[in-house]
This record gives sequence, C-alpha cells and structure tokens, in this order.
Amino acid sequence: MADEQMAGTGLTPRPLDAVDRQILGILQTDGRASVRSVADRVHISRASAYARINRLVDDGVIRGFSARVDHERAGQGASAYVTLKIVQNTWRTVREQLQQLPGATHIALVSGDFDVLLLVHTADNRALRELVLTRIQSIPEVLSTRTLLVFEETDLHPTP
Repeated sequence: MADEQMAGTGLTPRPLDAVDRQILGILQTDGRASVRSVADRVHISRASAYARINRLVDDGVIRGFSARVDHERAGQGASAYVTLKIVQNTWRTVREQLQQLPGATHIALVSGDFDVLLLVHTADNRALRELVLTRIQSIPEVLSTRTLLVFEETDLHPTP
C-alpha cells in the first residue's frame, strides 16, 4: 500500500473534503437518502456519490446506518444515564458485560469523577431499578453507580 490509509489498520485516515462532509451531513439527517438524492444535493454524478459513500464506509467513517427510535413510543418509557466507577484496567471486561444488557444504547469510557457513562432505555422505572441494582451492580468490576433520569431528550439530527 503506497498510501497507507486503510480503515481498521490504525493508520492515518484519508482526509475528508467539503463534498464528503456534505454527504455525511445528508446521511446523518436521512440515512435512507438514495444515492441519486445525495448526488443531486451535492451536485456530483451518481457514480461519484456511490463511490464516495462506499469509501466512507470502507474507511470506517460511516460505521453503519440505523433508525432513530422514539423510545417512549417503542415501549421504553424510562431512560437514564448511569455512571459507573470501575476497577482500574477492567474497561474491556466491563464493556463486554454492559453490551449484553437489554436497553443499553451507548457506552463510553470517560474521564472525570466516574469511568463509564451508560445510556439505557427500559420499559419503566421498575425495569430500570432491576437493571441498575441487580444486573449492573452485580458486575464484579463495578465499584459504584449513579443513575441520572432523563426527563426529556432532543435529537440533534432532526428528520427531514
């Protein structure tokens, strides 16, 4: 590889130009946008749009396509951020266990007063209590938790 810029190799990613950034903006707003629609909106050919989107996927810039869910309408009326303090150097083990939890939608290793930030969605407060007090606190590497209830959320990428 003359120019070692491949996804997943730990090498420097290819730089994004203005058209790539426009494509990303469109797909973040509407992940179901057709290649033709994307091409028309950024004023490039469909073949070029298709190639650019595939490159963004291959390079790992686009990690996937998904639906934004209204959790309350989907029967998950309780949402919370759970902060965790964990035993030092156990992040990978804890992450694997948290990924198995029902309703876990985002896990981040962070700095500050706690080590992990976890976003969960459950049917109700009873299910949330069960998840935190029984499932999360039973993980041996978890030293403590703090639960922050979400009263309202705003999606920063509104649907068109």
